[in-house]
Amino acid sequence: MKIINEQYNIGHICTHQICELGLSDKPAFHWISSHQEKTVYNFRDLDFASNRFANALQSLGFKAGEILFTFLPKTPEQFFSFLGALKLQVICGTLFSNFGDDALLDRLGDAKAKGIVTKKSFLTKIKRISHHLPSLKYIIVTDINEHQSDYILSYQALMREASDYFVTPITPADTPSVLHYTSGSTGKPKGVLHAHRSILHQSRTAAEVLNLSNADIFWCTADQGWVTGTSYGIIGPWSLGITQVHYGGGYDAKLWFDLLQNEGVTIWYSAPTALRMLMREDAKLYKEYDLSALTHIFSVGEPLNPEVINWARSTLGKDIYDTWFQTETGGIMITNRPGLEIRPGSMGTPMDGIEPAIIADNGELLDNNKQGNLCIKIGWPSMFVTYLNNESAYNSKIKNGYYYTGDTAVRDDYGYYWFKGRSDDVINTAGHLISPFEVESALLEIEEIAESGVIGAPDELLYEKIVAFVHLHKQFNWSKELEIKVRLHVSNRASSIATPQEIIIIESIPKNKSGKIMRRVLKSRYLGQDAGDLSTLED
Repeated sequence: MKIINEQYNIGHICTHQICELGLSDKPAFHWISSHQEKTVYNFRDLDFASNRFANALQSLGFKAGEILFTFLPKTPEQFFSFLGALKLQVICGTLFSNFGDDALLDRLGDAKAKGIVTKKSFLTKIKRISHHLPSLKYIIVTDINEHQSDYILSYQALMREASDYFVTPITPADTPSVLHYTSGSTGKPKGVLHAHRSILHQSRTAAEVLNLSNADIFWCTADQGWVTGTSYGIIGPWSLGITQVHYGGGYDAKLWFDLLQNEGVTIWYSAPTALRMLMREDAKLYKEYDLSALTHIFSVGEPLNPEVINWARSTLGKDIYDTWFQTETGGIMITNRPGLEIRPGSMGTPMDGIEPAIIADNGELLDNNKQGNLCIKIGWPSMFVTYLNNESAYNSKIKNGYYYTGDTAVRDDYGYYWFKGRSDDVINTAGHLISPFEVESALLEIEEIAESGVIGAPDELLYEKIVAFVHLHKQFNWSKELEIKVRLHVSNRASSIATPQEIIIIESIPKNKSGKIMRRVLKSRYLGQDAGDLSTLED
């Protein structure tokens, strides 16, 4: 991928620039609906549809730097909206379609979003919180044919009325682009803001790590609500003119392998949780398929168990290459990749130009085989610009020229990095970072619950499962009905991903003398380990 005439615009490069290279008729993506209905969109289709959306936003008065969110399942409209917004230099945020009211309100409110693209079935959620969102001027609905009001607009009608001709303004490298919210252990989710220059690293890693080239058919299973779904389900591959497969359904081992075989997928990027689920299926299932076209499998989201690598080798005859990056890094930093010996369980080695370090809490640079904070020397192209409206949080992550990732790791004598855990309480469940604070807050809204504490605990399938400790008010008793109520409430307020896998009734929640929940004590008790120093525990 080349930057031409100082044009860094992600939307332009992934569509119009590819067409100018003579690839207009090349399939951009094979869209497979949840009902297995297939539609093929070429790069001209992608360019024209994103142009129409850019024109539609412009007709509504959207300007560079304003914020639009997509709140959609994986659909073609997701890609057209995302790329069209970026062409207009509108910042595009993506939201998981299973978010509940509180999760939506936190993100839309903090960002002061001007618009949101969604489906009719999600309208009720948005309407419930809209009175708290004075900046929200437009709800654009993909599956209604006509505008319902000046506020609720039809995507189809806007696209019918818009021209497919749009000239993308020259977009400097540091122009804000993509917004993803990520959870911390305390407080509200933080908006991770990127710039258009991120495409330099995303394109490079798509070529050098994922090994994407002209003839490949690429399938990234990640949802676009997740940074992997935008960096490597949109930007990286399309900046190289790669044909992708996009599937609108959920996990189904047989359907997934039907897709791998029938679509001729050559490069596959998925998550360890999905791969562990596949590992639990009957091995006979995989013998029915011809996966000779599939050259490489990659994973991302949480550490990949050595057992999964061994399973893939023995059952599929393929290696799996684990990759590591974060929402804040915007692209792959440390990775296993073809041509590099896989050390099962490791994160791999850094990309050229990426300079990690293991740093002690006191700022000392640590030698090999010593555990400490995993940090990256600042300055790579896809590094986030800031936490939106939270410069102090951003500054707390940057120290002495390094970005502190919040992960702890060890570097061995061969230059491989090994993930050891989070340095905070954030829970990594199935590759999604969940704030215990968000779940605790949702639990405390339930009248029967007096106190709550939430931890992540090791899980063979999810990497970490969410465990909620609950103290009930004296007049209430635990029951199956209350358990169902709790699960539904957390799902509706936070998200279905944040719903606890296990709920434990407890007499009191351990806190320190300043009232902070001591999650390490809860975790130690759950795992049957020594809780360590309890001198600050509340009497």
